[in-house]
Amino acid sequence: MFGDVPPIGRHFLLGEKALYEVIGVVEDGKYDSLTESPKPAMFFPVAQYADSDLTLIVRSALPAAEVARMLRGTLANMDPNLPFTIGSWPDALIVVYFPARIATASLGVMGVLAAVLAVTGVFGMAAYSISKRWKELGIRVSLGAQRAQLMRSALSRPFAILIVGSGAGLLAGVLASRLLAQIVYQATPRDPLVLCGVMLTMSLLGLVATWIPARRVLAVDPAKLLRDE
Repeated sequence: MFGDVPPIGRHFLLGEKALYEVIGVVEDGKYDSLTESPKPAMFFPVAQYADSDLTLIVRSALPAAEVARMLRGTLANMDPNLPFTIGSWPDALIVVYFPARIATASLGVMGVLAAVLAVTGVFGMAAYSISKRWKELGIRVSLGAQRAQLMRSALSRPFAILIVGSGAGLLAGVLASRLLAQIVYQATPRDPLVLCGVMLTMSLLGLVATWIPARRVLAVDPAKLLRDE
């Protein structure tokens, strides 16, 4: 409004009716929702800007119940017919946080379901891949392959697919970061902690899902297997 000129002490018109003097400057803030961008605001003395929708903020070291009792008495002495409601700051935050908490809980449930589906898919893919290689693995055992070699051979392809799938999922998550930020307050998949956590979690889940069918490789009886084939 005033450019680079210090605003304290300067005057401005509001609605071309009242002239106001600037006595202080407040930073931009959020006033409607957590996900909105900070926006400027103006505060006026009650005597100069009467409004039926008035909010008074009281800070006290006393218990909330005692403060509420004192406020009721003070307001009743001012005007017995004055309508008002008293609420605590935590109660007000419950209402503000409710949409974000519901969205977070919903995304958490969907995330768990997605992880279960991913683990099931990895398990099925690993079991199928190993079942198609029984004869090959039996030959490896009969030729003296070690346990570590068998496990590495059984886990290599499923684990490679797991890494590729996790990378593709992370890329899609980063591309959808704007949508996620609109749903969950201060959430972004670009956070290094989030990226590392997702990769570590999916890698561990995938390894467990792959290791279970791969353990059967260690119990391969090459003689029986080759006879069956």
